[in-house]
Amino acid sequence: MNSAGATLQRIKGLKDKIERFDALYSEWEDAKTLVALAIEEDEDDLLGEITESVDAVEKTLEDMKLETLLSGQYDANNAILTLHAGAGGTEAQDWCEMLLRMYTRWAERRGFKIETIDYLAGEEAGVKSVTFEIDGLNAYGYAKAEKGVHRLVRISPFDAAGRRHTSFASLEVTPVLSEDVEVNIRPEDIRVDTYRSSGAGGQHVNKTESAIRITHLPTGIVVTCQNERSQHKNRDMAMRVLLSKLAEIAEREQKEKIEDIQGVQMEIGWGSQIRSYVFHPYTMVKDHRTNYETGNITAVMDGDLDGFINAYLKAKSRGEL
Repeated sequence: MNSAGATLQRIKGLKDKIERFDALYSEWEDAKTLVALAIEEDEDDLLGEITESVDAVEKTLEDMKLETLLSGQYDANNAILTLHAGAGGTEAQDWCEMLLRMYTRWAERRGFKIETIDYLAGEEAGVKSVTFEIDGLNAYGYAKAEKGVHRLVRISPFDAAGRRHTSFASLEVTPVLSEDVEVNIRPEDIRVDTYRSSGAGGQHVNKTESAIRITHLPTGIVVTCQNERSQHKNRDMAMRVLLSKLAEIAEREQKEKIEDIQGVQMEIGWGSQIRSYVFHPYTMVKDHRTNYETGNITAVMDGDLDGFINAYLKAKSRGEL
């Protein structure tokens, strides 16, 4: 995103806030009028409609309060997300694809746009790794709450014996930078390799050797892009991802700790998960950082993540994380 684009997005964001406040005030006035009418007419039948109106006002107000917690330098920016399947072959790769669907649905719920940057399909099913950009106001501020290892417990559809399996996948989240943010990368510090896109076929695979892999030698960060049709576009996109990762390292002044930018503090496995998704022997999703949980796992996998994200933002604002 260039500086002009960033300015336009900020202006749009401010206009959206004003419009949302005006809409909230109007909803509050309507609810207040409804309550007054019910009292004046002694109409118990209006109780359900009143409750619905008040609940809607409270939810909108809560969402607007949470936005005030997004005060980080890059919180208003777009976000780049990368999912990696953990050990476990097809089972873990299927879990990685399930998470991709979950975050896609979450982004769609918020009206965000999604663009795939890099996609490496599994040999039999699922996804080994995928990088995608979420475009929308405060995308990074919200998505950073999801950074870490996600654990799945279920009866595996790939196990003929019907046994329960545990799988892991990790999520990295970095902000998209505007072009006026300076990150110095010396040409001698990067190695650029080209290769042919891989995968099972379809939209994510190109027939020419246009895929790009960039390695940042001082840190060991490796980024790839194979979703664009030309080598030039893939290189530009890969550099964009690399810049976002290096910028966040610089912001935290912890250049020697690459784990911070990748969001993976430990091995993708036991004991390192931020959240567990249990399909069997019961259904529950629990965040181990905030202890927020829900039994409606279907809604969560359909992108209903706001409860988890809100709990994380509140806990972080109170210094509990």
